[in-house]
Amino acid sequence: MDKDVKTWLFDIHNSILEIESFFIDIPHDFNYYKRDIRTKRAVERNLEIIGEAMSRILKQSDTLDISNSRKIVDVRNRIIHGYDSVSDETIWGIVVKQIPILKTEIEKLLE
Repeated sequence: MDKDVKTWLFDIHNSILEIESFFIDIPHDFNYYKRDIRTKRAVERNLEIIGEAMSRILKQSDTLDISNSRKIVDVRNRIIHGYDSVSDETIWGIVVKQIPILKTEIEKLLE
């Protein structure tokens, strides 16, 4: 695996771990998340990092099998360029449903 690609995979993994760490001391609950502006912004920032790293990976190597890789980049673009149209429900859905899948895939690639 290319050194740059491996670095970006580590960046994605670290961002996932950071997102998970936000919910160690607070409830893993949508209503709590919705009211906690710091956690919301921190999650969004990590999703931006994940999307940017994924974009770089896709430009460098199209052989890695990562589910929804293009959608991950699209989410990053939406958060950055369409910040006013990103709903808390959408971000929460990504955190709850997609991040665990992505984590498993990234860890498998890093083995």
